[in-house]
Amino acid sequence: MKASPIALALAAALLASGIHAAEPTPTSTGAPVADDATVAAEGSGGQPPLPVRELGEVSVSAALDQARNALSPDTGSSQYVIDHKAIVQLPLGASTPMNQVLLQAPGVVQDSYGGLHVRGDHANLQYRINGVIIPESIGGFGQSLDAHMIDTVTLLDGALPAQYGLRTAAVVDITTRNGHDLGNGGSVGITGGSNATLNPNASVWGSKDRWSWFFTGNYLESDAGIENPTSSRKPIHDHTDQVKGFGDVSYLIDNDTRLSLLFGVANNRFQIPNNPNQTPQFGYLDTVDFNSANLDERQRETTRFGVLALQGKLGATDYQVSVGQRYSRLAYAPDRIGELMFNGVASNVTRSNRASTLQADFSTPLGGRHTLRYGIWGSFERAVSGNDAWVFPADADGEQAGTTPINILDGSRLVAKTWSAYVQDEWSLAENWTLNVGLRGDRYQLVRSESQLSPRLGLVWQASDGTTVHAGYSRYFTPPATEMIASFNIAKFDGTTNAVADSGNNTPLAERSDYFDVGVQQRLGDAWTLGVDAYYRKVRRLQDEGQFGSALVYSTFNYAEGRVKGVEFTANYEQGPLSAYFNASLGKAIGKRIISSQYNFAPDDLAWVNQHWIFLDHDQKLTSSGGVSYALDDATRLGASYLYGSGLRKDGAVPNGASLPAYFQLNLNVAHDFVIDDFGPLHVQLALINALDRTYELRDGSGIGVGAPQFGPRRGVYLSLQKDF
Repeated sequence: MKASPIALALAAALLASGIHAAEPTPTSTGAPVADDATVAAEGSGGQPPLPVRELGEVSVSAALDQARNALSPDTGSSQYVIDHKAIVQLPLGASTPMNQVLLQAPGVVQDSYGGLHVRGDHANLQYRINGVIIPESIGGFGQSLDAHMIDTVTLLDGALPAQYGLRTAAVVDITTRNGHDLGNGGSVGITGGSNATLNPNASVWGSKDRWSWFFTGNYLESDAGIENPTSSRKPIHDHTDQVKGFGDVSYLIDNDTRLSLLFGVANNRFQIPNNPNQTPQFGYLDTVDFNSANLDERQRETTRFGVLALQGKLGATDYQVSVGQRYSRLAYAPDRIGELMFNGVASNVTRSNRASTLQADFSTPLGGRHTLRYGIWGSFERAVSGNDAWVFPADADGEQAGTTPINILDGSRLVAKTWSAYVQDEWSLAENWTLNVGLRGDRYQLVRSESQLSPRLGLVWQASDGTTVHAGYSRYFTPPATEMIASFNIAKFDGTTNAVADSGNNTPLAERSDYFDVGVQQRLGDAWTLGVDAYYRKVRRLQDEGQFGSALVYSTFNYAEGRVKGVEFTANYEQGPLSAYFNASLGKAIGKRIISSQYNFAPDDLAWVNQHWIFLDHDQKLTSSGGVSYALDDATRLGASYLYGSGLRKDGAVPNGASLPAYFQLNLNVAHDFVIDDFGPLHVQLALINALDRTYELRDGSGIGVGAPQFGPRRGVYLSLQKDF
């Protein structure tokens, strides 16, 4: 992309901010966050900032938090907020994995290996912590973030303002807990139960003078680390050990300035579960039989990140500038003999990615009706892929020609650069109308350079005190996830049992789409909030991901065209001791003609998809979630939650032409706060996961880019103890 359009827009924004730096400083805030998981399609309303007249650490921190919110508008988009109270009320409380927390939001579909799909997209989530973008780790099933750190998590989707780009299926915006709000103290606890699960955790927080801190860490071991490939109660060879940690240290330089250091680490190890009674397809030396229940395949995922952020105010302009780095590595170790006999190839697969980032966001009020927001983003990535493969020789027909394996080494090193800039004006047209107009430019450089200028438009109408209507349009540019790209030399495998057709474009392409979104939220009295939202997305070069090979890691490919549409409904109730939520969404996601990484697909499937629209493998027609929590008294609370899906896609008469059976998972829990002499309060929570013990299949191993069958969890009982101090 020629830099001139972006540079001119950004220069104009900076000039305007300088001209108006001496004007009054009204900022804008969204609607208040509810106590429980609530949906809100919100605009910005032009509210004055918190007054701060003296250096009190808590009040200064609160004012800076509000200023940070002013940097991140949601005008014209949809959002769903889940706060710490709502997370604690889930069956596993704050020990709930991050993907299970997000499944409580509308339009979020669960997949195998902890994967999530929001509004018909495959992954493509953007994670932000306290307004700072954290590049996603290498795809797989490891969870890098821990729910103990969350004060609130907001799922933003729909037609997003110009501030949000690149990963736009949804923005997972996390606000962390902090010592200024919590005071000095900490918490220790442990969760244990079915499948030999043991999950201790510890957190400590506090503040002194201008310093504040929050640290948390936990360890998890379980014999059900990944979805079982069979319907049995106990998976075979499925142990996991996971360690996660997070820290946030802040220093108040003065009334208007804060320096923060965010860092996190995750080290997760998995056994790959076995599917017994499989028949070997290849011979190995003198061996012709292998018990598939004895396979020993393993995977390790490591992620660590650190961000240094400076937030403050220059005249009337709020700003946050940050530099950061994220390193992620995946290593898959095969059972060499077993995989050769079952698949004809056994590969030690390694992938690593180091992303260095720069982010700057600014917000300047212009008079009483306009708020100008502008900023830049830069990312420099180094991705390394390795493939140490063992294969058998094959004849011209692809049949095994010998039983002695041969070794083939392959790999790649990629450097990707991303630059983005945006400018947007939030304009209060009238007392109840807000218009957000923006322009965003993105450039992604890998093997080729791709770029786009993307207009954004959002409108919010506060029709009454209880009714909010929003509508928006966004042009999106989504480059391929660099950490997913593995550029191997296909020709090296010619004449082996891992040979594939070298056809088409083997480099993933950036996706380009037009996104339309409209919704309404209605408050009924003080207890009820209802919402409905409809969306439509027209896509060129639609990105999807698939698992190709034994390693549980995804690779990106493109359809030439895509169409995604749906409608969501939400209901929330909170009155006295009772709170409840309900979400339901209807969706449809289809694509046509695979135009990149064609070598991963069977020729018959390619031929069909090139001529016909097909459902995407992660399409699910109906998805629903809900929950209820009731306080019997100040110390005892009962809860229940559920997940429902009409079933992901599988192969039928055509690729992805049928659906798996519908599933329903009911979870129950009871919690009580005990007060023990000389020990103090102790929180105890008992959870029953999949209380009805319904067996259901997420995947059956068929479908475009689907690697293996996976089943949902069987009934499990878990006890949690948590002690605050």
